[in-house]
Amino acid sequence: MNAHKPNEHGSISGFVVTLTMTFVACAGLALDGGRMLAVRTQLADSAENAARAGAQEVTSLRSGSPKLNIFAATQTAEEYLSRFEISGVVNADSNQVTVTANSEVQMTLLGLFGVNKKEISVTRTAQPFTNP
Repeated sequence: MNAHKPNEHGSISGFVVTLTMTFVACAGLALDGGRMLAVRTQLADSAENAARAGAQEVTSLRSGSPKLNIFAATQTAEEYLSRFEISGVVNADSNQVTVTANSEVQMTLLGLFGVNKKEISVTRTAQPFTNP
């Protein structure tokens, strides 16, 4: 005789669905999180290189007190970002160049949970350096 309890029909299905969704969410965090870290690393590298390029636009070297050519430093850093098709903002004064690079990462698996895109922004600063 088969002792079958009617109130347990489908109880394993709910568990499997919950477990599957948990695995998909974890895979989404690993995949999309890894992509976000990779984009952040690339942005940080690009922002730092753009700031360094701008910080090379130095004037007054012979006086022993180097200052940045603000216009040239800004233009050089902006050209660097443009060359690599990176969205960003450049600010310069007579002592330093600051570059903020921005990017938007489209989510793959996390889109299933309502997270469609993530904005990433990185700021780096460079100053001219002279040997004593």
